[in-house]
Amino acid sequence: MTEEDPDGSRLLTSLEVGELLTAAVAHAGGTLLNWALDHVDAHPQQSTTATYSASVRWPYGERDELLGVSARAGGPAQSDSRAEIFADGDREVAVWIYPNDPDLPGLARAAYTERMAEILTEYDVLGRPVVDSEVRLRMIGYRPRRRAVLRIDVATPSDPEPTTLYCKVLRERVFGDVVRRHELLLAAGVPAPEVAATTPDSLMLLRNLPGRPLAAAVFDASDPCTAEQIIHLLDAMPMSVTQLERRPPWSDAVEHYARMVGAALPQASDKLAWLTQQISTGLSQIPLGNEPTHGDFHEGQVHVADGRIVGVLDVDTVGPGRRADDLACLIAHLSTIQRMSPSQEARVHRLIRTWVPVFDTRVDPTELRLRAAAVIISLATGPFRGQEPDWEWETLRMIASAEALVRQVS
Repeated sequence: MTEEDPDGSRLLTSLEVGELLTAAVAHAGGTLLNWALDHVDAHPQQSTTATYSASVRWPYGERDELLGVSARAGGPAQSDSRAEIFADGDREVAVWIYPNDPDLPGLARAAYTERMAEILTEYDVLGRPVVDSEVRLRMIGYRPRRRAVLRIDVATPSDPEPTTLYCKVLRERVFGDVVRRHELLLAAGVPAPEVAATTPDSLMLLRNLPGRPLAAAVFDASDPCTAEQIIHLLDAMPMSVTQLERRPPWSDAVEHYARMVGAALPQASDKLAWLTQQISTGLSQIPLGNEPTHGDFHEGQVHVADGRIVGVLDVDTVGPGRRADDLACLIAHLSTIQRMSPSQEARVHRLIRTWVPVFDTRVDPTELRLRAAAVIISLATGPFRGQEPDWEWETLRMIASAEALVRQVS
């Protein structure tokens, strides 16, 4: 650890990390040809994890690789021992090459078609043996050291359309709880994905939901679903969900996320401080709540067909909370969709204007807007973490959206 850069964020986002990457690749038997920062996950004063897109020359030829590095203020954690530990001055960092993520033991199997075919066959997922030539894998999302989701398409001899499944790769300590959440919702008739198989190395295979994501349908000419249907879906979750571990609401961490955004964009620090104060003060007297909640509810989590909701995804965070948190999360995500055309933007804004008054009849309007603003501030860390083009402008736009919501009730 160094006093000037305790969490390693400066090192991992600078050119200096190139020496570390070069040494790590050489240790694995390769030569680093070039690299670029791909993703940053920073926790100020605590830790930073970053991934890098790289070209590597191996003895068998050149190949594109994804390299991961974690630095911690307190030195390597126990799980870092599953990676290679390298020293940079008086700091020790953990380095790995995808898919050998130290906190996702199953990823090394799930990332290869040959191994996935073996898993599908072993657990009789399709009711027949599967060979690797039938399997196509596509990474849907990878949050280093936290989770990964892969899409699996399996060609079938008798059906022109492949069978689609999803593989969720999880940390060992959360795996059992996530499986339990799926089982609870399915038993209650909530249209969560059916669990096709689970494995000892924390892989969960899920069957495909019908319909298509609300995230795509929000741009349709006709309404994808109604606000009332959204509320009904959430209210249909069983009360047994309230006995699960509570996930803190996004607003509890608004100061943390504001610091992260401010560290990347210092010119917004004053505005973020004002927003944080308004949100924290406005919500300070509201109890935690004990309603069954999704915990991370947004348009990417809902499937629709023929104007109705037919499925809900990503129920890992289901637990007790306040309905306003779920509805606020949806508003926040809809308010911050990036790279829309003018017609798409007009369509989404019309949906927001239609849905929010209905949400206001279910939850307190002031609470709804303050919680939505808090979620937007958490989302404002995304453009920098993902190293997106024009991330500074996108971040400022998100902060402006949060401010607009807060000013409606200030």
